[in-house]
Amino acid sequence: MNQPLAYVHPGAKIAKNVVIEPFTTIHNNVVIGEGTWIGSNVTIMEGARIGKNCNIFPGAVISAIPQDLKFQDEETTAVIGDNVTIREYVTINRGTVDRGKTVIGDNCLIMAYCHIAHDCIVGNNCIFSNNSTLAGHCTVGDYVILAGMTAVHQFCMVGNHAFVTGGSLVRKDVPPFVKAAREPLSYVGINSIGLRRRGFNPEKIREIQNIYRLLYQKNYNTTQASEIIEAEMEATPERDEILQFIKNAKRGIMKGYFSNN
Repeated sequence: MNQPLAYVHPGAKIAKNVVIEPFTTIHNNVVIGEGTWIGSNVTIMEGARIGKNCNIFPGAVISAIPQDLKFQDEETTAVIGDNVTIREYVTINRGTVDRGKTVIGDNCLIMAYCHIAHDCIVGNNCIFSNNSTLAGHCTVGDYVILAGMTAVHQFCMVGNHAFVTGGSLVRKDVPPFVKAAREPLSYVGINSIGLRRRGFNPEKIREIQNIYRLLYQKNYNTTQASEIIEAEMEATPERDEILQFIKNAKRGIMKGYFSNN
């Protein structure tokens, strides 16, 4: 905190053991938790709420006002959880009146040049690879991986444990537990590797596979498949999570992949 080449507004609330490197600027109405390291040339603007043990690398801009012409300088926040790593030149905008805040959960890794727009809600343990972008009002679950240069359309949802391959354009909602790839973005299987790493047993993985076979590989439309899943498959947290996600998918879920060959 005794860094003479950084500027910290007197109204900022900084824990005593935060490290701030030279040429960083921290504005008024900012809160930063214990153990956080802030690299040089970082800008943390009004409304930032940053948790404990975070690492913010040079060039990042946190809690800038939204890139939304409807924004009227209302008081909103950008909330960053604990143990979050934000790499070089990441930009995270604060919220608008819609949600009032942009939120990044705990234990996330946001790689260089990613952008997270206003009113996005990102869960815990997510990884966004380089240049991934969320437009405004997106909702991303826990343990989601967005590979490099993924672009997510405004208001889209990505479910828990989903994996989206690099260079993807996410125009529809991506259900939980799946892998998404190709153009247009399509279901290409469940994220079995990620699920095994996170402790899902083989029986649970097969259950999820069977649900998505009905949804994507049996020539039913989404409504028909959902009704069959609900009527014929045993109620489990995973089954119910998938069905609830589909019901809440205002943009509709992505389709299955069909080869032209």
